[in-house]
Amino acid sequence: MIRISLAFSLAMVPALARSEPATPATVPTADLQLVIVSFDGAHDNALWEKSLAMAKHTGAHFTYFLSCTFLMTRADGKEIYRPPGQKPGRSNVGFAQSREEIAVRAGHIWQAHLDGHDIASHACGHFDGKGWSKADWQSEFATFNTALRDAWKKAERPEAEPEGWAEFAKADVKGFRAPYLSLSDGLLPALKETGFTYDASLVTKGPGWPTAKDGLPRFGLPLIPEGPSQRPVIGMDYNLFVRHSMGIENKKDSARFEERTYEAYRKAFDREYGGDRIPLQLGFHFVEMNGGAYWRALDRLLTEVCGKSDVACVSYAQALPMIEQAKKKADRSAF
Repeated sequence: MIRISLAFSLAMVPALARSEPATPATVPTADLQLVIVSFDGAHDNALWEKSLAMAKHTGAHFTYFLSCTFLMTRADGKEIYRPPGQKPGRSNVGFAQSREEIAVRAGHIWQAHLDGHDIASHACGHFDGKGWSKADWQSEFATFNTALRDAWKKAERPEAEPEGWAEFAKADVKGFRAPYLSLSDGLLPALKETGFTYDASLVTKGPGWPTAKDGLPRFGLPLIPEGPSQRPVIGMDYNLFVRHSMGIENKKDSARFEERTYEAYRKAFDREYGGDRIPLQLGFHFVEMNGGAYWRALDRLLTEVCGKSDVACVSYAQALPMIEQAKKKADRSAF
């Protein structure tokens, strides 16, 4: 059994509880259910504001997987970004449209950091790295590091750079999610050598504990039942967008898509909350697909569950040490 006491969790960061099967009647009230929500891309400044407001009114902390080309203009990209296997200055997700946009985005990143959210890496130009070598990934990570470090300079606002930004850029980005959740043999060695402390690029059959490969914890977005047929779908907004409308924007049916999504999220939460209390991970993008259906469903879920005394809506960075501590405690209790 993996268990963390409520007193311990409140003294640190709310944590979680069990790895052995359990019925609702046997789950101790001191055990906590983790909900881990992340956003890929982290670009649109209006959605930065919206997500930070959602965090405040729900009490949640998020992980933001940032794509670094949003901290440079296209002209900058041609000078400093050489994506593996691509022409210099290319990006599948574009670049910042202006210096002012970079400054506003950097301000949101800093505010999120101050608010206790987890700023993590989504590499740079959102390319499929399934064929990349270790050196390719390291090149991408190096560009990310430079782009984050120099964000205020690229915004032409060096005087506005907050005290502590350079240290934050150097030391505080420790998590990674691969674009398209696409991996290669070179990724893990590159992550370890670059100093990442977790990877969140996997997919699991259902909610699962992080696994470790060569000492690096790896999280996976779960398949969750959804819709009238309860067919499994990855717990991510884009996958629901493709299922609901074949990836074509459909605002007319937005309310129906929201209800289906909310129901899937809530049932996935209730299964863990009333059972094993394995962390529930949900992924999103900085795009409001199908008229914002998926963000609205998320807001509803977090509003309902994050205030519970035995639920903790936390980032990956917050969750990881709590899970590790719980495992150590469980191991010690076995002797």
